Amino acid sequence: MLAYDFMQNAFLASTFIAVTCGVVGVFVTARGLSFLAHTLSEIGFAGAAFAVLVGIPPLDGMLLTTVISSVSVGRLSVKASRREASISAVSSLFTGLGILFLALSAKSASYATTILFGSIIGISRADVWQLVLLALVVLITIAIGFRGLAFDSFDPVGAQAQNLRRNAISVYFLLILAISVSIGAQIVGSLLVFILLTLPSAVAKYLGKTLPQMLTIAVVVALIGVWAGLVLGYYTNWPVTFFIAAIECLFYFAALLLKHRTE
Repeated sequence: MLAYDFMQNAFLASTFIAVTCGVVGVFVTARGLSFLAHTLSEIGFAGAAFAVLVGIPPLDGMLLTTVISSVSVGRLSVKASRREASISAVSSLFTGLGILFLALSAKSASYATTILFGSIIGISRADVWQLVLLALVVLITIAIGFRGLAFDSFDPVGAQAQNLRRNAISVYFLLILAISVSIGAQIVGSLLVFILLTLPSAVAKYLGKTLPQMLTIAVVVALIGVWAGLVLGYYTNWPVTFFIAAIECLFYFAALLLKHRTE
């Protein structure tokens, strides 16, 4: 299996993406931003579709739209009273724009399938290095601001009492989340990217007692999901995305059951 270049590329890219989504996902769950990860994925869909229309790489279009819109959308949905309506409006608008751009591009249906469900098997070596670079940027950035981000995410009251620059941290994390959504979509597509950003971290929340434990569990669960998904997809010729989604869901329900039985 690993004798083929396309499988080597797939494993290399998916490893870095899984680690990134696992780490970022822990903070997504802690900050209650799972809904935003889903919204940014739909914004990314519109960006990728627009990229296809104008003839640039879909990842570039996805990065552009998610990064630009992440802060404004995040601020728009800060208040719980308007969150549901705001997110619904933004999601509907960008989903519609994505469909419009694909229709105008006159491309084949495979382009829409690739954007929505990912195409890790067909990724090129140049794409791999781009994804690896973006993943490293995210991980290094988190490492630099780790203490402040962890404090603000898990103890917002204490962070406010310590006069931590919470607005700056919020913007900083929203940008990290935008990049993570864009690179994660290369595995499972814009439609299901929130799986890698929420389910491994949800498992970690149930099983981990400390932040290092949660980060480790989330990364391991994400890695097992993408690695097993690639192997099963190779031998069955079924969609890799299906296996990743199924495996992550199994981990989640197993963790939920274990948590329930130990309470």
